[in-house]
Amino acid sequence: MMGSENHVPNDVMETLPLNNHQTPTPDPPSSPSFFFFDITVSSPQKDLDPANSLLPGTNTYVTYLITSRTNLPDFRPHEFCVRRRFRDVVTLSDRLSESYRGFFIPPRPDKSFVDSQVMRNQDFVEQRRIALEKYLRRLAAHPVISKSDELRVFLQVQGKLPLLATTDVASRMLDGAVRLPKQLLGDGPAMAPHEVVQPAKGGRDLLRLFKELKQSVANDWGSSKPPFIEEDKGFLEKKELTQDLELQLSNVSQQAEALVKAQQDIGETMGELGLAFIKLTKFENEEAVFNAQRVRAADMKTLANATVKASRFYRELNLHTMKHLDTLHEYLGLTMAIRSAFVDRSNALLTVQTLLSELSALQSRSEKLEAASSKIFGGDKARIRKIEELKETIRVTEDAKYIAIREYERIKENNRLELERFDAERRADFLNMLKGFVVNQVGYAEKITDVWGKVAEETSCYARQRTTVEKVASV
Repeated sequence: MMGSENHVPNDVMETLPLNNHQTPTPDPPSSPSFFFFDITVSSPQKDLDPANSLLPGTNTYVTYLITSRTNLPDFRPHEFCVRRRFRDVVTLSDRLSESYRGFFIPPRPDKSFVDSQVMRNQDFVEQRRIALEKYLRRLAAHPVISKSDELRVFLQVQGKLPLLATTDVASRMLDGAVRLPKQLLGDGPAMAPHEVVQPAKGGRDLLRLFKELKQSVANDWGSSKPPFIEEDKGFLEKKELTQDLELQLSNVSQQAEALVKAQQDIGETMGELGLAFIKLTKFENEEAVFNAQRVRAADMKTLANATVKASRFYRELNLHTMKHLDTLHEYLGLTMAIRSAFVDRSNALLTVQTLLSELSALQSRSEKLEAASSKIFGGDKARIRKIEELKETIRVTEDAKYIAIREYERIKENNRLELERFDAERRADFLNMLKGFVVNQVGYAEKITDVWGKVAEETSCYARQRTTVEKVASV
C-alpha cells in the first residue's frame, strides 16, 4: 500500500480525471477529451541522495525540471512544473508497461550505470535531458498513454513520485477478486488478482514459469494441437510484416547515418580548404611584387570566401538532414515497443493455454477419484474430501481462465488499434520526412550552386585570357 508520504493531494486529484477502471480506448484527435501536452525538460541540477551517504562519490544525482502545458476539460490552459530524476522515469515506464499491455508504448531512454565522474560530464547530462524530453513528448502524443493517470501524476504532482510499487491493474482489468489456484503456483500463497493477467516473474513465480515453459514446449513439439491458439491470420501477417519493416528500417537508418557522415566530412573538408586558401592568399599578398600577383591573390580570396560559405551551407544542410532522417531512427526504436506489445499477446495466450491444460488435468483427476470412490460401499471420506477440494480448485481455475481469456482478448484489441494507428502515422510521417528531405537537398544545392556561380562569374577573365592565348598560339 502507498504510504501517507506518497499521498496525492486532493486539490491535485480534482484536476486529474480518474480512470473508469477499464483499459482506455483511444479517442479520435478531434475529440474534446483528447489532451495535448507541451513538455519541456530543462534546468538539470544535482541533489544529495541520503540513501547513499555512506558511499563517497555516489551520494548525488541529477534532477530535471519538467514543465508541461495542457488544456484540461474546462479548456483553460494549465502549466505544471515538477522535478524528477531518471529513476522516476524508469518507474513510470515500468508502470505503463504493466498497465497498458498490448499498446505500443514508446521505449524510454537507456538506463546507464555510470560513476560519479561521468555524471559530472555536462555532455552526458545534456544528452540525457534531450532524450528525456523526446521520450515524454512521445508518451504525450500517444492517444491512450497521454490520458493515463500514471503520466499525469508524473507530470503534475509535486514531490516524491506517488506511483504505487504495484500498479492497481486489478481494478482496471479485472471484475472479480479471483486468485489463481495453488495447483498452478505450488504450495505457496495464491496469486493476487492483478497478477493473473501479468506474465510470470522469476523467483516467486518459479513453478508457474515452469508450467508455462512446459506448455510452450508442448505447443512447439507436442503431437496434439494446443487447446487455444492464435487464429487471427491478419495479425500474423501484420506481425511478419513488422519484422520485415524492422529489418528494412535498420538497413536504411545505417545508410542515413552514412549520408550524414559523408555530408559532415564534405563540410569539414571544405572549411579546411577555405582556411588553407585564406592562408595562401595572405602569403601571396605579402610576397607580391607584380600587380598580376595581387590580382591573383584577390581572386584566391574570393575562392577562399566561397569555399568557407559553401562549407557553412553543407553544415546547415547536414543539420536539416539529421532532423528529417531522424524519423527513421525513431521508428526503428518504436519497433521495440511493437515487439513488446506482441510479447504481451503471446504471454497472455500462453497463460490461457496453461490454465486450460491445468483444468483438463484437474478434471481428469477428479473423474478418477470419483470413479475410485464409487467402488467403495459408503464412500471413502478422505477421497470425498479430496474430490470436494478438487471441485473448488476447478471452480477457481475456471474463473481464472475466463479472466485470462478476457485479458487476452483485450490485448488483441489493443494490438489491432495500435497497428491501425501505426500504419496511418507511419504513412504521414514518412511522407513528411521525404518531402522535407528533398526540399532541403534542393534548397541547399541551389544555394551552393549560387555561391560557385558567382565565383565563376568573378573569375571569368581567366577563361577569356586562356581563349586569347590559344588563338594566338594557333596563328
